[in-house]
Amino acid sequence: MKIICIGRNYSEHASELNNPVPTEPVFFLKPDTAFLRNNQPFFMPDFSNDVHYEVELVYRISRVGRNISERYAHRYISGIGVGIDFTARDIQNRCKKLGLPWEIAKSFDGSAPVSNTFINVEDFDDLNQISFHLEKNGVLVQKGVSGDMIFSIDKIIAYVSKFITLKIGDLIFTGTPTGVGSIAIGDILTAYINNELLHKTKVC
Repeated sequence: MKIICIGRNYSEHASELNNPVPTEPVFFLKPDTAFLRNNQPFFMPDFSNDVHYEVELVYRISRVGRNISERYAHRYISGIGVGIDFTARDIQNRCKKLGLPWEIAKSFDGSAPVSNTFINVEDFDDLNQISFHLEKNGVLVQKGVSGDMIFSIDKIIAYVSKFITLKIGDLIFTGTPTGVGSIAIGDILTAYINNELLHKTKVC
């Protein structure tokens, strides 16, 4: 299982971090050791002083595929969940200034909590109107709608599969809306799809 993450897929989020809006999907990978399940706590890493939350819709791949046509991409997903892309922002900014890859800011252990529940694709009336949001200590901090993604999941699957073979169980994080921010020990993060609580993470 691999975790594929799409960056800068909401224009307002790109703007809040002073990043240009991409003309094609930007993606990076997280290892399976980043995967955090069963609402397990997230332990703050000792190498960063500024870890941020980024809530995202997560799509689960159900078929093996390579060079997938956008037209048929929807056949390769079985369920939609929610996840948090934890980011060591201070390290990421330093890497970007030096022109270095920034996997160490994104791919560390436990940096990808994902909901246990994935909602069946057929249970959604409109895949372009999936709302999701994140609360920190009961206060709304992020809210998004799938239709606001710069690149739809079909475009993402078609693009990524030109370079990487998708396999059953792979997860695709589809980018975060505006409102990212820092976390501290003791924070409780709760993530929702269409107002249904799907994931809870305690920061330790």
